[in-house]
Order: sequence, then C-alpha cells, then structure tokens
Amino acid sequence: MTAATPPPPAIEQPAPYELSYGFVSGTAAPGTTHIVVRAGGKTLASLPLRQRHFQLRVDLPLTETTLRVTTIGANGLRASVVVPHVLGASRAATPLARAPREDPVLQRTLTRLATAFGPTSGIYVQNLATGAGAGWNAKASFPGASALKLAIAVAALSRVEGTPSPGSALDGLLHQMLVYSDNAAANATERYYGGSTSGGSSLVNAMMRSLGLVDTEMYGGYELDSLAPSRGLAASIPLRVDSQPGWGIGKRTTAYDLGSLLRAVWLASGGRGPLRASQPGFTPSDARYLLYLLAHVRDPGKIDRRVGRVPGVQVLHKAGWIAVARHDNGIVLWRGGAILVTVMTYRSGGAGISSDTLAGNVAWAALARFKG
Repeated sequence: MTAATPPPPAIEQPAPYELSYGFVSGTAAPGTTHIVVRAGGKTLASLPLRQRHFQLRVDLPLTETTLRVTTIGANGLRASVVVPHVLGASRAATPLARAPREDPVLQRTLTRLATAFGPTSGIYVQNLATGAGAGWNAKASFPGASALKLAIAVAALSRVEGTPSPGSALDGLLHQMLVYSDNAAANATERYYGGSTSGGSSLVNAMMRSLGLVDTEMYGGYELDSLAPSRGLAASIPLRVDSQPGWGIGKRTTAYDLGSLLRAVWLASGGRGPLRASQPGFTPSDARYLLYLLAHVRDPGKIDRRVGRVPGVQVLHKAGWIAVARHDNGIVLWRGGAILVTVMTYRSGGAGISSDTLAGNVAWAALARFKG
C-alpha cells in the first residue's frame, strides 16, 4: 500500500509581498524529520527536524525571490510549499535600536555637499546597524509634498485589522499611492480610515505626535491637479535649523521627522521601536509589507541615483516633489546592513535635477563611508 503524501508545511514567516531578514518559521506535518529551504536556485538550509514547529534563519538573496520550503518524513516522502514575492534583506539589516551618534567624517562630507548645492536643503543620515550618522539643517520645515504619503500609509495600516491581502481595496490604494504616488489614491486612503481627508490628516498628525515628531503637519488632502529636541532619533547627530525656507502654509515636515518615521517603520518590521508602542495596530507584518511596497516605488533617479547601480543594493524609498521642492526619504539595504537617507530641498525659483543629484550624492557618500 502506497503511503499518502503528507500535507505541506504551514508557513508563518516569510509572507508573500513582504520584506524578510531570513527568518523562516512554521509548522510541519506529523512525522516530519527533515526540512530544506531553497531560493534563487540554491539550497539555503537542510536540517533535521525534531519537532513540528520550526524556526530557522537563512541568508536570502538580496533581491525579490521565491522561497520553497520542503519537509521530508521518516518514510522519505516530501511535501513543499512555495512563498513568492519575498524581498530578501541581509541579517545585518535586522532591526535593532541603536543610539544615534555623529560620524565626524560623514558630517564633513554632508556639510560640503549641502554647501555646494547652494539653495536650502535638509539632510538626515543614519547607519541603522550602528547608529552613526550626520545631519544638515535637519529640523528646518519644508513643504511635505508626496513624501508624507508614507505617514498616510502608516496611519492606515495602524487602523485596519490584518495586513492587506493582495488585490484588496486597501492594498490597491496603498499600491497606487506609494508606487505611483497617485494623489487621488492618497485622498481615498485618508477617507478609508479617517472618514474624510481632514479626518485622515488629523489621525496622521496624531500618529506623528505619538512618536514625538512635532514638526509635521498633514494639512488635509492632496490637490488632484498638483504635481505629483524631540524623542526618537534625537541625540548627537546634528538637529538644527541652519536655513529655514519661507514658503507659506500647507503640508510641512522636516528631514528629521521623515527619517524618524521611516526608521520607526524599519524597527517595527522586527517588532521593535516606538510605532509598536504607540500604534499597537501597526504590526511587524504591516511594516514588512510597507517596506516591500517602498522597494517598488516607480520614481527613480534620486537616492537610488548612484547606489542603485551597485550589485546587491536595494533602495526602499518614498519621494515627493512640487514646483519649488524635491525630496526623497529611504533606506539603502546592502549586505552590511541598512542606511537611512533623507534629503529635502527647496528652491524658490523651482527645484530640479540638482536636487535629485544631491540626494544621489548623499546616499553614495553614506554607503561609501559605512561600506568602506
């Protein structure tokens, strides 16, 4: 009599359409004695299994991949499950809270880049694995533009039960809002969880305040015809206002606030940090899903301008721009860890390609400093 094929393992982590630091966990069928994990055509783990529930760590390819987990019973029969669309990150990028501290060498480089840029800029950089970083004019307020759509996404995910399933209404809105920076989708997302754009904006402001980020104002929805010492990171990385652009009223934020929010999302992806404490509805799965979306943003040529061509480097970011301001806020993932890079610029006569070049040069300088 032929033995029946056992059921495939039930996988808890990683999940499709999420960032993963290589944690693989789940439950195997009774009688399982061995587990094999493969991705990118390579065997990442082949281990004996002594109990049904398993937790192991593998080194994933630093790209989007498909994971295959195979369990083998004492009778030699195999059962497999496939997890597609997993964005691999290195073990060194695993979230850990590190106290920020100034890196004098990087500080001099950023000061030179900001001075050479000429018009007003705000910069905040931190090596998330070590805490070392630098800043320039990081507490000056700039028009927030679409960079604040990250805050809308965090507020939305904090207020819905479960991570959005692929193809769901919220998944579609977040995809359009972040990947394509669609203003109508941003307004619809605010209405989805806040009842109106003003209600959604109030919840965004409250969420930012709960993180100690007091220099951000969402200020309602987006125009559909528009172009598309606090808590948290406060420490020895310079947090000053060296040059405050005069631009009137509207959505506003700072390089420090934007960077702090993205760092909080990164920490939450590992179950850590202020978002997990202040927004319990924002789960680690929500954070890993959001980081996956940021890796697919269709707005190249900014932070990723130079580092994006380096093999093994992934850039997760959300940019924003209007006529007088251009920004980018992202995380550079590489084999050695993760680097937070936030660059905001303002030019009263019109911001252009020089702003994107500055963002690319800042990211390049940071990667060169920490990788070297």
